[in-house]
Amino acid sequence: MPNSKVRGSMALSAILAATLTVTGCKSNSTDAAQPASNDSSKSGGILTKLFETTKAITVPAGTAINVVLDQSLASNQSRSGDEFEASVAAPVVIDGKTVFPKGARVRGRVVEARESGRLSHVAQLRLALRSVEMGGKTYELATSSVSRTGGNHNKRNLELIGGGTGAGALIGGIAGGGKGALIGAAVGAGAGTATAAATGKKDIVIPAETPLRFKLMQPVTVQVRS
Repeated sequence: MPNSKVRGSMALSAILAATLTVTGCKSNSTDAAQPASNDSSKSGGILTKLFETTKAITVPAGTAINVVLDQSLASNQSRSGDEFEASVAAPVVIDGKTVFPKGARVRGRVVEARESGRLSHVAQLRLALRSVEMGGKTYELATSSVSRTGGNHNKRNLELIGGGTGAGALIGGIAGGGKGALIGAAVGAGAGTATAAATGKKDIVIPAETPLRFKLMQPVTVQVRS
């Protein structure tokens, strides 16, 4: 009898130990799964908030974009394909939402740059916008171009050449009569041409902070805060 009691006590102890082990494992599994569940719900909450706070808005073609240059440009220094920087001068609003805020960084490119010739070929600068940066994103732009053309210096050149001819004829006439006047006129014309060539360049300079106005040629979709 005593042996059977001992054996019974041992069996009971073994059953209790097994029960405690299983219970402990279940508890640990539940505790381990709980943080993963919490992390998943947190991630879902962040993504939900992200989508709730931004909204896609399409800016239609024809929308005006006013900018100010952040740097100066010159027809005798810029080259076709060069980039320049500017800033949005006034916010662009679509359906009550600001799509391009004031101060947003804008990049543009020099479409055409032509240096002024001395006797012909007026200077020209043609610019267009390429992209705008907002909220850590860069949006490509296709805009109209803005052109600046130098003054036509043909009239001034004619005045310089003509003035040189007249002065030469006067000096030649005083020195040698009619023949001297003809010679003096030819010499004076050459001098006038040289003066025009030396002073006839009229390049374009667009200073920093110059306001420029462009228009979108193609629509662009941007993300804005809702």
